[in-house]
Amino acid sequence: MEKVKIVCRYLNGKIIKGFTQDFSPTKPSFHVFPTQTGNPNESLTVYLRELKAIFFVRDFMGRPDYDERKHYDPNEHPSGRIVEVTFTDGETLVGSTLGYDPKRPGFFIFPADPQSNNARVFALSKAVRLVRYL
Repeated sequence: MEKVKIVCRYLNGKIIKGFTQDFSPTKPSFHVFPTQTGNPNESLTVYLRELKAIFFVRDFMGRPDYDERKHYDPNEHPSGRIVEVTFTDGETLVGSTLGYDPKRPGFFIFPADPQSNNARVFALSKAVRLVRYL
């Protein structure tokens, strides 16, 4: 499996940036090769139960000054249902999802803004306060 860039955001506020090649939404843990260690062969085990979300990113630096669009243009027709997701810490994401079920450990969100640094986000259900269909 190809390594993908991710940012793991923990429920306690901790953040780890790195690469993974074994994430599965159906497994309780996966491995991250953090960018902070400097050793490309050293991995950390990450447990889903400790996370708020996993951000699959285009770039680790992101664009902190970019104001991400929180809606779809009328000519855009995303796959799945359009949702607004509010996390327990107050952060809000708008995008589409193919399968939200609060009984599952989590679900994928594809951001409404095509210029978002996040290609997709895996939100952990226990870290979500509200999912609103738009």
